Amino acid sequence: MRFLRYLYILALVVWLGGIVVAGAIVAPSIFGVLQEWNPIEGRVLAGRVFGEVLQRLHWLAYAMGSVMFVALTLHRLLGARPEKYGIRASILVLMLLVTAYSGFMVTPRIAALQGEVNGPIAALVDGDARKVEFNSLHRLANILLAASAVGGFVLLWWEARE
Repeated sequence: MRFLRYLYILALVVWLGGIVVAGAIVAPSIFGVLQEWNPIEGRVLAGRVFGEVLQRLHWLAYAMGSVMFVALTLHRLLGARPEKYGIRASILVLMLLVTAYSGFMVTPRIAALQGEVNGPIAALVDGDARKVEFNSLHRLANILLAASAVGGFVLLWWEARE
């Protein structure tokens, strides 16, 4: 059972670490460097690059979330029942659902809007429907990523207590 717990924690750390690194290190670095290189084209390119990073992070999350769910469930069925299994499994499923919504609904729509605009979205007039929708979706993507991170930190705290 120690191996299942190890696998669960490892997958959680990889997923949560990916979120933290992408949001706190990768995004600011990509946008900072490319916007300094070229304020207009650099921002567009940075958005495309980080969009690719985010897509890969989503796939990593699906894989790690699946590993976590299987390990947690097998641990419940084969060994000592994990404390509050139902709550932990629910948090994990919510994290996966939030990530799937972001990955299959929000992120593709953001990419489509970027493809419709010749240049940076920020250059559009403030009332432009595409700019309004983009900003709304961008906020939503940040909220969804943060919600997933909060869920991950809750699960990590839970593991640290045991």
